[in-house]
Amino acid sequence: MTQTSFSSLALKPDLVSNLATLDYNEMTPIQAQSLPLIIDGKDVIAQGKTGSGKTAAFGLGLLQNLDVKRFRIQSLVLCPTRELADQVAKEIRKLARGIHNIKVLTLCGGVPMGPQIGSLEHGAHIIVGTPGRILDHLDRGRLNLDNLNTLVLDEADKMLEMGFQDAVDAIIDLAPKNRQSLLFSATFPDQIKGIAGKLLKDPIMVKVESTHSGTSIDQQFFNVDNNDARKQAIQLLLMQYQPESCVIFCNTKIETVEVTDFLLDSGFSAIELNGDLEQRDRDQTLVRFANKSISILVATDVASRGLDIDNLDAVINYQLAHDADTHVHRIGRTGRAGSKGVACSLFTNKDSYKVVEIEDYMDIRIKESELPDASVLEKEIFEPQMATLRIDGGKKHKVRPGDILGALTGKDGIAGKDVGKINVLDFCAYVAVHKSVAKDALHKLEKGKLKGRSFRAWRIR
Repeated sequence: MTQTSFSSLALKPDLVSNLATLDYNEMTPIQAQSLPLIIDGKDVIAQGKTGSGKTAAFGLGLLQNLDVKRFRIQSLVLCPTRELADQVAKEIRKLARGIHNIKVLTLCGGVPMGPQIGSLEHGAHIIVGTPGRILDHLDRGRLNLDNLNTLVLDEADKMLEMGFQDAVDAIIDLAPKNRQSLLFSATFPDQIKGIAGKLLKDPIMVKVESTHSGTSIDQQFFNVDNNDARKQAIQLLLMQYQPESCVIFCNTKIETVEVTDFLLDSGFSAIELNGDLEQRDRDQTLVRFANKSISILVATDVASRGLDIDNLDAVINYQLAHDADTHVHRIGRTGRAGSKGVACSLFTNKDSYKVVEIEDYMDIRIKESELPDASVLEKEIFEPQMATLRIDGGKKHKVRPGDILGALTGKDGIAGKDVGKINVLDFCAYVAVHKSVAKDALHKLEKGKLKGRSFRAWRIR
């Protein structure tokens, strides 16, 4: 047994045996530093990047604290976005597989209030959610924190960046004073110090350096004069690399719209993702990008935080990020799973101080690269091979991915190889199909039945 093996910790036997089935044997640095303290009941501030294993660190801590026989809310995890909350809840459920009858509930904004009220009436052990919606339920007396023993703030820096300071303060005031508090953050600005002073008692600070070395990423930096030059540069880079999946990062919402409009006018398959999108449009955008029916996502950092969009063929920084840490987070989405990724960054002479910051932070030397020759514009533009169909039936209608696959590939249906990703949400579902059979697939869904019912279906353009 090593000092960094999970079995070296004083965890409940059910948790240890489940970790073994998940192939969680050795702790990551952030887990090795924080978990013994968390299990010991200490308040902890942990500074570490996304992907460091922090969710398992606090997830195991709150499960260790949990008395499953007491059907009361005992743990609350606050996250900046619905996507991150969903990921955290999923990971906690995975870690809790060895514990019977445990209930984890997500409460986030951007989705109907009704089903959440119903779920709260049935009770839960662990709540994961966004501050605004959690506070709403607390204010209306639907959520009771009297039995809370663990309060977690995940990605606290992003929560404050997104304007949740007042809601977080109010939730802390409503939580029992006698509890364990854990704060996880990638950075530690002054605002966080203020909230930490209010949230934690005699906290112990653990810090894990970035594990992103950028070695599997081909980083290129291009000097551009103005916005027109930026747009021409991204066109040349997209034609040169022909990525099947690429995220273009912008620093403002307006830029995401301008860049997307330019790319669409130039014949590319592109869509924007920013904080102004309604939840339904946001879900639809991400589904279409993930299922390869759109090849370019133009996004702001806050909109893309906590999203499951890794293993990209390319990342393009339309503008350099505000800080080196965010730059590393952006480019880390490419070049994973052993493949070599490409990260192209555009900068002006005014940005030279940011380039120096990136060099120091990543311990690399940056050389300016030459943009591809205009002859690449003669190539054919990469065209996604998939189309997305939307079905007006989801989990709440008992629709499962297998039902959709069966409806498409049944008698006189399309071939299984022509069906891509299937995403079933609460009230709707999306399925990717090869463009060549999209019309036939839609006909099958419109004329056929799912769970003995007819559901409306259409192709998303």
